[in-house]
Amino acid sequence: MQRYFVSDQAQQGGIVAISGDDAHHIARVMRMKPGDGIICVFPDGRTAVCEIEQIANEHVQARIVQWKEERSELPVRIYIAQGLPKGEKWELVIQKGTELGAAGFLPFEAARSVVKWDAKKAEKKVERWKKIAKEAAEQAERTVVPDVRAPLSFVELLAFGQTVDVRLFAYEKEARNARHAALPALLSRLRPGGALLAVFGPEGGFSPEEAEQLRQHGFSPCSLGPRILRTETAPLYLLSAASYEWELRAPNGEAERA
Repeated sequence: MQRYFVSDQAQQGGIVAISGDDAHHIARVMRMKPGDGIICVFPDGRTAVCEIEQIANEHVQARIVQWKEERSELPVRIYIAQGLPKGEKWELVIQKGTELGAAGFLPFEAARSVVKWDAKKAEKKVERWKKIAKEAAEQAERTVVPDVRAPLSFVELLAFGQTVDVRLFAYEKEARNARHAALPALLSRLRPGGALLAVFGPEGGFSPEEAEQLRQHGFSPCSLGPRILRTETAPLYLLSAASYEWELRAPNGEAERA
């Protein structure tokens, strides 16, 4: 059943009003008709099965039939920060990272970033990134759309790190020296409801100065296994490892770690 994220204002009583791109998708792309079912997800994660009652002029009206209890979110919040990479790599990270359960995405301007952020195009770029995250969250049947930020300065990134429970940065020197114990240890330190910020460099990696500043601000350097990963692959590796740790290895792990 097709899923759509809606605002609290969209609901009046037991009726949900959908407009804009989502209404166009329902009417023109999916070619739905009155009587068809959809799932509406509200900002607080509540999920409702709805039945379409009316489709007219790019506006859709649906009636709530049943509230659903869903548990598709990671029990911990993982934020992905990455030095702006080239081309469409960041969009790939947002899309696939959303499917893998990331809580948010924070691009930052790194010393070795080839891409230079164009402030004149900022609003359109960020809106595109948010749309990618929303569509990926719908496809993955999530109950939350990840937070997608405009690029931060390195100083702003370090400040954000002070708001989470665990901080790490992926550092290839750890892999080359076969030091692989840090990531499992850091993941095991998290508790249900906790937050982790994982920082990844651009194609050229971190400068020595950035690596030192991250260490000084409590970020632990981590290997992501014995192989050196591309900048767009590394965040997906970490999210997969977190999913295994929290959702597959010990399905009842929340109770055990509480």
